[in-house]
Amino acid sequence: MQELEETVDLGHKELTPLRKFLRVTVIVVPLLIVGLGVISPPWSVLDKAHLVGYGICHQIPERTFFFNGKPLPMCARCSGTYLGALSGFAGLLILGRRRVGEIPPTRVVFVLAGLIVLMGIDGLNSYLSFFPNAPQLYEPRNLFRLTTGLLNGLALSLLVYPVFNFTMWRDVERRRSIEKIWELAFFLPGILLIVLSVESGARFLLYPLSILSAGGVLILLTMVNSMIALILTQRESMTTGWGEAIVPILWGLTASFLELGAMILFRAAMTERMGLPF
Repeated sequence: MQELEETVDLGHKELTPLRKFLRVTVIVVPLLIVGLGVISPPWSVLDKAHLVGYGICHQIPERTFFFNGKPLPMCARCSGTYLGALSGFAGLLILGRRRVGEIPPTRVVFVLAGLIVLMGIDGLNSYLSFFPNAPQLYEPRNLFRLTTGLLNGLALSLLVYPVFNFTMWRDVERRRSIEKIWELAFFLPGILLIVLSVESGARFLLYPLSILSAGGVLILLTMVNSMIALILTQRESMTTGWGEAIVPILWGLTASFLELGAMILFRAAMTERMGLPF
């Protein structure tokens, strides 16, 4: 990556033909892959969102919220996770922590870890319902799945966002994404709004919530894959602006499309060959 980006010949102030070709290639190839994924069937935006969900979620109807008879692309817990992550990213931007590069202090990390564990406990309790007469802490409900998913997504966003910034930017802010435990309260109104929106089942919210939840999947995957691309090319913490960030982000998005495509094909193959019920 470093060689590809350093394409200016300092002696002649010109790009060599090889470097010019490589510079174009690192942009064109991922654009072609992403473009192919965008224009491929299914054609409708809602169907594409469901295809994203198909790759990462069981999509069991009984565990999914419906709007006027149509389900969200993912189950209650997965919908909550990715909507919660988006709410966390949006909250950090509203707070002015655009390029914070340090994770929260230890006491806050413990609280965030607790939110992730809480979703795990609810998930295990819900999983036990598949087995007759299995002991359960409480009766599983989609509201619980949604809420714990939202809190899990929020926790993940507050941890991933500063790591992404630290890996991406040279001029990262030496600030924590969250300084005090009480600052978590700032995000709760957004979480509550999402809960009320999903619980309402209002028809006009089907498309926005579907697009946002599927978009949350792509955003999280792209952030992680972009960090991996930067680390593998030894370009971490060297980007100075969005012009330079285009290449790693584009390759991160491309990797996300390829990963989702692989998971979709794998699930389809297992469903057909093994007769899995989902």
